[in-house]
Amino acid sequence: MKPVTEKENKLVKKIINPYAKTEGYNCFGCSPDNENGLQMQFVEDGDFLICEWEPRGFLQGYHNVLHGGIQATLLDEIASWFVQIKIKTAGVTSNMNLRLRKTVPSNQGKLILRAWLKETRRNLVDVNVELINPDGKVGADGVVTYFTFSPEVAKEKLRFPDYREFFEK
Repeated sequence: MKPVTEKENKLVKKIINPYAKTEGYNCFGCSPDNENGLQMQFVEDGDFLICEWEPRGFLQGYHNVLHGGIQATLLDEIASWFVQIKIKTAGVTSNMNLRLRKTVPSNQGKLILRAWLKETRRNLVDVNVELINPDGKVGADGVVTYFTFSPEVAKEKLRFPDYREFFEK
């Protein structure tokens, strides 16, 4: 399922990475300055968090196939950002239940990652995640469970910023 473009839906909001201005920030998943990282960027599209991401050849396992560990990292990262944007706090991965359904090419263009809420239980948040191949078929999907902190603890321990910093003013 292709996400709605910004022209089609004014609910689509580009997410700014407020951590990028923090000294020493080098997240493998989302730091724009980590040359060896995934450099993921996100948009909020209604109930979904979306990431369009293009693989680079050095992230392959088998020839022209995106490494399964990289697929898991992509899905974990979008779940983390979902918690930050939609639940408005931060947390840590508690569990990942992923299914690698189809080969994910590393050389055929952009992939789409999507995350949406499955359920919340106290301080546990289950996030549905999927990775969609360039041909529109689901390459991997599953549920990532996050142990979330109160916004105060998230700010103190994980440097969670003011929620408004994730969006343009």
